[in-house]
Amino acid sequence: MPRLLPLGDAAWTVEFGDAIDPALHAQVMGFARALGDAALPEVIEWVPTFRSCTVHFDPLAAGAATLGPRLLEIAAQAPHTRVAGRRWRIPVLFGGAAGPDLAELAAHCGRSEQAVIDEMAATVFRVYLLGFMPGFPYMGGLPEALAMPRLATPRKEVPARSLAVTGTLCAVYPFASPGGWRLLGRTPLGLFDVRRAEPALFAPGDEVMWQSVGADEFTRLEAEDAANRLDRKGFLVAPEAPWPR
Repeated sequence: MPRLLPLGDAAWTVEFGDAIDPALHAQVMGFARALGDAALPEVIEWVPTFRSCTVHFDPLAAGAATLGPRLLEIAAQAPHTRVAGRRWRIPVLFGGAAGPDLAELAAHCGRSEQAVIDEMAATVFRVYLLGFMPGFPYMGGLPEALAMPRLATPRKEVPARSLAVTGTLCAVYPFASPGGWRLLGRTPLGLFDVRRAEPALFAPGDEVMWQSVGADEFTRLEAEDAANRLDRKGFLVAPEAPWPR
């Protein structure tokens, strides 16, 4: 049963569970879609997450006083919606200066660095939400065998476009930032650009697989992307193409 939680005097959080799970996320996205269809005039915006959706509203608007129960009604009636997003195969330079935590994670998991790279490249990651900074994708799907806690002391600066993991989550830092996730590599592609019609590369519901590339290919792609000469559509996988499940 969804739970209604107050968040100050101008927001409600509708909570569907306490796990990171595709089925639970489908409930969240189904509620978000139904909320959009309802077009409630007092609602300003809503923010879906792994397991909940926060609804911001105008507390002075008509209907605000009864919004909470109405949200629970919508949540109860909304169909579960597994968002059919795009499928991406994104190049990554693993290890070395690009992935300074790869060796430690491999040792922690009792595997070789190449075995970790191979498993990362064979895994389909699902984008659950964007947060922390513009375009930062929180992705689920990291195999339990590669799970490792975040750093005890976060780095003061993580390089932009770093591929990172913690627990069973995976992400890429769009910009240089402090951070405590384990860095396994870097992608040559920028993840957020306000000059584009869709500034964020990924969206909730997208699926991502990593493709290991060498240093020369990484440098070439990085230069082309920086010069805005790289067609992002070239990294999309067609819906009819084979895709691991």
